[in-house]
Amino acid sequence: MPEFTGERVIPGEVEPDLLGEHLARYALALRYAEGKRILDCGCGAGYGTAELATAASEATGIDFSNDAIEYAREHYARPNVRFITGSCLDLPFPASSFDLVVAFEVIEHLIDFRRFLDECARVLHPAGMLIASTPNKLYYAESRSTSGPNPFHEHEFEAAEFRSELDRVFPHVKILVQNHVECFSFAAEPGSPADLRVDGGSGALTEAHFFVGLCSAREIPAQRSYIYVPTSANLLREREHHIRLLEDELRVTQGWLAQTQDDRNRLLDKHRDLQDSYEEQNRWAKNLDASLKAASERVAQLQAELALQQRAALEMARSYETKLTELEAENLAKTQWAIDTDARLTAEIQRITAEFAECARLLETSEQTLIERTHWAQRLEAERQALEVQLSAVRASRWLKLGRKLGLGPAVQ
Repeated sequence: MPEFTGERVIPGEVEPDLLGEHLARYALALRYAEGKRILDCGCGAGYGTAELATAASEATGIDFSNDAIEYAREHYARPNVRFITGSCLDLPFPASSFDLVVAFEVIEHLIDFRRFLDECARVLHPAGMLIASTPNKLYYAESRSTSGPNPFHEHEFEAAEFRSELDRVFPHVKILVQNHVECFSFAAEPGSPADLRVDGGSGALTEAHFFVGLCSAREIPAQRSYIYVPTSANLLREREHHIRLLEDELRVTQGWLAQTQDDRNRLLDKHRDLQDSYEEQNRWAKNLDASLKAASERVAQLQAELALQQRAALEMARSYETKLTELEAENLAKTQWAIDTDARLTAEIQRITAEFAECARLLETSEQTLIERTHWAQRLEAERQALEVQLSAVRASRWLKLGRKLGLGPAVQ
C-alpha cells in the first residue's frame, strides 16, 4: 500500500472529512464526464478515476508513482479504466486524445507548472475542458502557520496568479471556489431526489479554501453553485469525534504540562542552587579581583625592575660588543700570524722532509756500499786463510826445506 503522507489520499486510511474534500472535486467533474474520454492527471490511488469512469466512455489515470499505480490497478480495475505510470510534464498521448482532463491538487507540486498546462492543452480536444484545482495560498499559509510550509509544494497560487496562468493557455476560464461549509441534511431514502437551498454567497476569493479552474478553448456555459454532500456526512458526529480526539490530545498535553511543571520546579531548584553558587563565585571573583590588583601592582614593580635590568644588560651587552670587536680584531691578527706561521712551517717541513729523504737515500747508498765491502772483506779473509794454509803447506814441504838447504827456491818468510 502506498504510504499516506498527507498528499496522497487513500480511502479507508484517512478521515472521512479529508476524503470527502477530494471526492467533492471528482463529483463536480462527473457532471461533465458523460460519454467523454477522460484523463486524470496525478490520479494517485485511483479512486477518483474509477468514479469518473462510471459516466465516461473511457477513463485514464496517470501518476509518476509506480506504487500508487499498482494500488489503483489492484483496487479499481474497470473495463473502461486504465492506469499508466508517467510524468504529467510529458504526457504520453497524442494531441486531442481527451475530451476532459482533470488535475486536482497537482499544479502546486510542479516547478515547471506552465509546461504542465501546455501539455494539458495539447492532449485536449479543441472542444474539451480542463478542470484544475489548487489550494488558496493565503488561506493555506494561515492554516499551516504553526506547522510551517508544505514540503511537497513547489509553487502555491493566489487567485489572481492562478487565473493569469490559466488565461495564458486557455481563451475561456471560469474560477470556482471550494469551501467546506456547514449545512443541515434532511435525508430521504437513498436515491430519492434532493432539493437544495443556499443562503448567502460563495465567499471572497481571498478566503476560499481551494480554487477550481474550468478551462477550455471554447465558451464555457454559465455555472451554478454545486453542493456535494457525501453519504457518510454527519458533521456533528465528525465534530464530536474530533472533539474526543482533541480531548485525548488535551489529556496528553495536560500530562505533558504536569511533567513540564515538575521539570520546571526541578529547574527552579537547580536555578536557586546555581544562584547560590553564582553568588559564591561572585565573592570568589571579588577576592580574585583584589588578588589580581595586588598581582598587577607587583607585576608593574617587576616590570620597572625588569626595565632597569634590561638597561643594565644593554650597557653590558654594548661593552661586550666592544670587547668582542677588539677580540675579533686580535683574533684576525692571530689568525693571520697563524696562517703565516703555518706557511713558514710548511715550507720548513717540506725542506726538512727533502733533507730527510736525501739522508735516507745516502744512508741507503751507504748501507749498500757497506754490504758490498763486507762481502769483499769476507772474500779477502777467505782468500787469506787459503793462502795461509797454502803457505803452511809450503813451509812444511820437504822439497822446500831441501831447496833451502841447497840454496834453491824462493825464500819463504
